[in-house]
Amino acid sequence: MIRLVDGVPAESLPLADRAIQFGDGVFRTLSIRDGGIPFWQRQMAKLAHDAAAIGIVAPPADVWLDDLRAHSPESATVKLMLTRGESARGYVVPADCQPHRITQITPLPPPVERGAGVTIRICETRASWQPRLAGIKHLNRLENVLARSEWTDLAIFDGLLLDRDGDVIEGSMSNVLLLEDGALLTPTLDGGGVAGVMRDVAFAAATGLGWQTGEARISLSRLLQAERVWLCNSLIGLVPVARLAEQSWSAHPADLTLTMQIAALAAKETQWLV
Repeated sequence: MIRLVDGVPAESLPLADRAIQFGDGVFRTLSIRDGGIPFWQRQMAKLAHDAAAIGIVAPPADVWLDDLRAHSPESATVKLMLTRGESARGYVVPADCQPHRITQITPLPPPVERGAGVTIRICETRASWQPRLAGIKHLNRLENVLARSEWTDLAIFDGLLLDRDGDVIEGSMSNVLLLEDGALLTPTLDGGGVAGVMRDVAFAAATGLGWQTGEARISLSRLLQAERVWLCNSLIGLVPVARLAEQSWSAHPADLTLTMQIAALAAKETQWLV
């Protein structure tokens, strides 16, 4: 693993950093494949948006890119974290707080064995309701940790988090997509959840295919009646769901169609390190 803090190799953060004290910051997780970063500009736009939403000014994209180019990994998982910086105990943000950028470079995970799809479950942990943080990928991910701790069965790929009303919000590590009457839908994230880059990419791909797209309140019963269900994030790409509880889905022509359209977008939207 390569760890950088403000572009310098480091193995620790100051204990006064607000990321340690409060989870005060934002992050993105992305991949490097064959020396290129798919959807780099989208990732940077999301990072800057999320940082601004909680009052942190993100460094320019080229600063992050220089950190990565200094090590030029051919293939890797990259986690970019932006903390608010250091402060004394207490929630008040000092006027002179200086953000820290953290870059972690690790090997890519093994590819997902997609086949006809993966098995998922419903989590008992509920997604929290906080409109001001809705969609933001902030550093306080405790509810995701609790949700993922609910199972040890390796056959379970991910778990779905429902909100206080019982509607589907997201997976513990993924966004949710479903095919309904020829339209690609995803849960509305106006009260919680993370709006991932691949969620946006899938919508762009579907639009390119001439499909209708939209956000909607997705009850569990509505999800179970969908023609097809997928999970997505920047590391796993688009993964079809084969089973949830007693409901099962078979391979669908849209699996390949949507995956190929996403790959075509990636080819156009890759930032090369060299």
